[in-house]
Amino acid sequence: MPLDPQVLAYRARRAAAGTPQLYTQTLAEARAADLAAIRAGGGDAEPVHEVRDRTVPGPAGDLPIRIYRPAGDGPLPTLVYFFGGGWTLGSIDTADGICRRLANAVPCQVITVGYRLAPENRFPAAVLDCHAATAWIAAHADELGVDPARLAVGGDSAGGNLAAAVTLLARRDGVPALAGQLLVYPNTLYRGETDSMCESEDPYLFNRTSVDWYWGHYLADPADGRNPLASPLLAEDLGGLPPALVITAEYDPLRDEGERYAERLREAGVPTELARYAGMIHGFFAMSGVLDGGRHALDRAAGWLRARLHAPAAGAGSGPDRGPAGARRADG
Repeated sequence: MPLDPQVLAYRARRAAAGTPQLYTQTLAEARAADLAAIRAGGGDAEPVHEVRDRTVPGPAGDLPIRIYRPAGDGPLPTLVYFFGGGWTLGSIDTADGICRRLANAVPCQVITVGYRLAPENRFPAAVLDCHAATAWIAAHADELGVDPARLAVGGDSAGGNLAAAVTLLARRDGVPALAGQLLVYPNTLYRGETDSMCESEDPYLFNRTSVDWYWGHYLADPADGRNPLASPLLAEDLGGLPPALVITAEYDPLRDEGERYAERLREAGVPTELARYAGMIHGFFAMSGVLDGGRHALDRAAGWLRARLHAPAAGAGSGPDRGPAGARRADG
């Protein structure tokens, strides 16, 4: 289908205002503009029962985290969430709206991690930070009020890439045990010449130049792009990973690589659901204040997390098998 009418209106506003692409700005300008755009598109912040900041140990020093806790006593199911921004932009403030919405809607505790950014700290710094924080949270479950049997990871865009990488490391190490992974339009393949990538040239939307700009900041050496922790789609074996929900947008250069990752997960026996949102663009998950598709996707993610974290644990291979991709698929 064509671009959603609300997306067309958003694009028209950007064109009329002459909004510069982030990749044309300095890092400081791009970081400020990215946060401002996310706050403008996310709508009013939902109140949450408790929100607090603290730090946890990381590989190169303390990492900031923000904890969103809904009402409820005792250990709670918990989602560790990694913000997007191409590994270059963003902070724990970037995902504030998403984390508030999910904490209330699931309900579950959500903890977002302030990992190190590139190019000041290139690959694999962000991966190591996210994995270390997740492992620390699991190891200190009592202190944080986490139910370690109901611990999931998730993220959008680069955050989805990091969540996928964390599941690979958790499988390698045997800890922490993860109950699910929420991957929202994740980067899964460096320089993937997919149809969606090659067709993405719109100067007013996230496009292939945007993708290249972020990868250029993240990798110290292009050869690092072949590492499965940078490009999870290149992992030889995806078996034994936690159940997944993969959300993609029709008009997103990352669409095809995200959907191929969902296919490979399902082929490896991982219960996987795939939801492509028609007419939507990259970033729509964080734009629930202006795009109905963003609200619908957040509700879909909350429902999936609710099923994974509030129901008895599902055994491997218990997910449905529908659709030509071998993954459960729903067009939003």
